Amino acid sequence: MPNLNAFKAYDIRGRIPDEINESLAYDIARAFCSLVKPRRVAVGYDVRLTSPQLAAAVRHGLTDSGADALDIGLWGTEAAYFSTFAYELDGGIMVTASHNPSDYNGMKFVREQARPVSSDTGLNEMRDMLAAGRLPAKAAKPGSQSKLDIRARYIEHLLGCVERSKLRKLKVVVNPGNGGAGLVIDALEPHLPFEFIKVNHQPDGTFPNGIPNPMLEENRAATAEAVRRSGADVGLAWDGDYDRCFFFDEHGNFIEGYYLVGLLAEVFLKREPGGRIVHDPRLTWNTIDIVREHGGTPVLCRSGHAFIKQKMREVDGIYGGEMSAHHYFRSFAYCDSGMIPWLVALQVIAERGPLSKLVGDRIRRFPASGEINRRLAGDARSILERLERHYARAALALDHTDGLSVEFADWRFNLRGSNTEPLVRLNVESRGSEALMRQKTEELLKLIEA
Repeated sequence: MPNLNAFKAYDIRGRIPDEINESLAYDIARAFCSLVKPRRVAVGYDVRLTSPQLAAAVRHGLTDSGADALDIGLWGTEAAYFSTFAYELDGGIMVTASHNPSDYNGMKFVREQARPVSSDTGLNEMRDMLAAGRLPAKAAKPGSQSKLDIRARYIEHLLGCVERSKLRKLKVVVNPGNGGAGLVIDALEPHLPFEFIKVNHQPDGTFPNGIPNPMLEENRAATAEAVRRSGADVGLAWDGDYDRCFFFDEHGNFIEGYYLVGLLAEVFLKREPGGRIVHDPRLTWNTIDIVREHGGTPVLCRSGHAFIKQKMREVDGIYGGEMSAHHYFRSFAYCDSGMIPWLVALQVIAERGPLSKLVGDRIRRFPASGEINRRLAGDARSILERLERHYARAALALDHTDGLSVEFADWRFNLRGSNTEPLVRLNVESRGSEALMRQKTEELLKLIEA
């Protein structure tokens, strides 16, 4: 029986070669074909050293199952989404492990119209097929393999998200963390008036400057220092497959993704008044305040790309955002992109001034803790139940959309368990009082650790 520990809630991710290898990748592709029954499937891969071989195994599995495999080559995850919806394919498979260590790899899947395949929309069935050895026989007529060059059309799509006549020269630090984002920056550069200062720019699957994950505080210093040293207008950083985009203001200060959600929501509501904005439950007050102020409708949704995409489709959301730096766009088949957010934000900076001023007032009005992780000795459910008992009587509102959200007049928090690790994740915010936010954060952490 194969080791299937790499099957997660939203994708496949595991250590090479025990949890993911070429033989398993081949079988996974065959299971995908059994589930989706595609005619044509895009296959892309990230910068990891093992990715080209795994992608080749995936293409082999597709063609042996009768599907045509279209090799899009080295890209980020959003290129697999784009290929699937822009070329009207039946599915897309991206070989990537995003921000995991270099000895990991994995896969992300979409079906027609770039609809995600996650644990509750087919990934579990694929796992069960493999566990039971129920893969179908090879097709009588194998599919074909061919190259699909998406570069020109993809770059054109990205540039169509901004009004280039409103852009001006800005000095921009970009740090792909030796992941794949640098390739897209280089392709966009001739079309934009920006001066790019490139840090850890070359794709390198050994990740010589550390794992590309700017969500971790220790990974932000290189970008922040480059902004301060160069006097840049803004700093940008990405994870390995660049489906998340992170911002630093002109002083080199890291800006929590939460405040970018509010800024982008405002932009898209000005473009399409009255639209629906989908957001996650971890931090909400700033987003809700901005959306209502600009005549939109905020729509709460469980965290996670599969849930946000589904909700975006259900309500025809014009934009969706998570504080984890995932941003979703109706114009991108309701999928997340790590390229569209910074293009849109830099247009706003060009028109209205520095990022610190664009988000500064919002940070003061709704100070937030940022996500704090705590490793558990016990189970997350018992901790959530204990905190609910502690706070329920005085609370104005309780919500279980994702973990536990508890709301009071002047502060609120969300606590949820990790899908993949023995962790709880805490977010706290207040109305206008950083001192209160910090006090309540300390109070909660003591209760969690008790």
